[in-house]
Amino acid sequence: MNAQHQPTGSAYFIAAETQSIERRTLSVLVDNEPGVLARVIGLFSGRGYNIESLTVSETEHDRHLSRITVVTRGTANVIAQIKTQLERMVPVHRVVDLTIGAREKGHEKPIERELALVKIAGSGDNRIEALRLAEAFEAKVIDANTGHFVFQITGGVNKIEQFIAIMAPLGLVEVCRTGIAAMMRGPDGM
Repeated sequence: MNAQHQPTGSAYFIAAETQSIERRTLSVLVDNEPGVLARVIGLFSGRGYNIESLTVSETEHDRHLSRITVVTRGTANVIAQIKTQLERMVPVHRVVDLTIGAREKGHEKPIERELALVKIAGSGDNRIEALRLAEAFEAKVIDANTGHFVFQITGGVNKIEQFIAIMAPLGLVEVCRTGIAAMMRGPDGM
């Protein structure tokens, strides 16, 4: 058996080679109770699915519901399997594939935003250039002294990635990212 066709234990390799792997954003409405996030994450890790981004927060305080936003990759069959398995979990109220929902409404993808904190250390010309570029990217200085800056930047994943790449040669020290928060376009809720 050659190396390309060896089983890996991951569901990504079950699908026929003709199916393409694509990025999907899923929104999962769950009860806000201990252990729910661990169970959802366990479903992904136990089946060999990768999570590219994960955010979770209580969104409906009066009903004690949290919204988990998960970005993952897989074939259409793998994503359908993930959705089905999530929907079977007791604390899960609803699972929505925001990527498919956006396509059905004629959009390329749902609204997706991320927040990042980016620390830059430096002085002289690098310091001036970092401030100039931060202004161009609409990043805010939230902490500064004579030796460093901490910028807050919000936007799409590509904007965050570009900002980090541009800041790297100017003294990038540390990056902290929230993960993607996503929502459908239009007047309807999840």
